[in-house]
Amino acid sequence: MRRSTRHYLVAVAAVFGAMWLRRRWPVVRVEVVGDSMLPALASGDRLLVLAGRAGVGDIVAVTDPRTPARTLVKRVAARGPHGVTVLGDNPAASTDSRALGPVAPAAIRGRAVYRYFPESRRGRL
Repeated sequence: MRRSTRHYLVAVAAVFGAMWLRRRWPVVRVEVVGDSMLPALASGDRLLVLAGRAGVGDIVAVTDPRTPARTLVKRVAARGPHGVTVLGDNPAASTDSRALGPVAPAAIRGRAVYRYFPESRRGRL
């Protein structure tokens, strides 16, 4: 096998391997913007979000029902027959289920598990 062919096959295998891992362990990165989650999360915090089911008390990334391209970071307050109630920790600065109503379970992108930036606040959530 020629060297260039071998490099091509390794590159193709790496791409398919990354795609397979992405499906098995889907991770999304989000940045907190605003003060709605103070004191737990501050504006500028960057989080790793794992796809999957979240329980009451978990911090989640949720698709904004008003603007689907926007992601909100909130805490799950309750699950019910009409959807998931998500609330900000700082009610005075939060647009959440108090204004939007419960969100569809499919709108939850995943559970925030780790803050990776800023370095001084790095750690599990």
